[in-house]
Amino acid sequence: MHRVACPGSFDPVTNGHLDIIGRAAGLYDEVIVAVLTNVTKRSLFTVDERVEMLTEVTGRYGNVRIERFGGLLVGFCAAHGITSVIKGLRAVSDFEYEMQMAQMNYQMAKVETLFMTTNPQYSFLRSSLVKEIARYGGDVSGLVPDTVLSRLRQRLAQE
Repeated sequence: MHRVACPGSFDPVTNGHLDIIGRAAGLYDEVIVAVLTNVTKRSLFTVDERVEMLTEVTGRYGNVRIERFGGLLVGFCAAHGITSVIKGLRAVSDFEYEMQMAQMNYQMAKVETLFMTTNPQYSFLRSSLVKEIARYGGDVSGLVPDTVLSRLRQRLAQE
């Protein structure tokens, strides 16, 4: 079985994330979306909420599973028998950071990293930008799934 991890914080999940997840689902027997629990970072959504949203929006893929993890990605991979991860790249700046992470993951645990270029439609899209635009009343429909948009609006109304 060819299994791959697709790690990230997904705060919130965007259509760019879903593009990478969906394309990976077409290439691998199983895609495990690994949702990072990062206690040092202030997230808009809790890990449970992010897992719930991802479970909902990836439901059409029978080979996608959502898991949470904390600590090192290589530890998560070892615990789940995963030898490769897939990462989406939007721009050269992404590559510089991700290449260092990929080399470290390989050095530490022989975990391979595969890079998938983002659909040009989503090349500018990142979760932090979505949150910032939404906070100031901008329209982010079309950038996130409808269910995520609803939860995003609701959460920001509470702030």
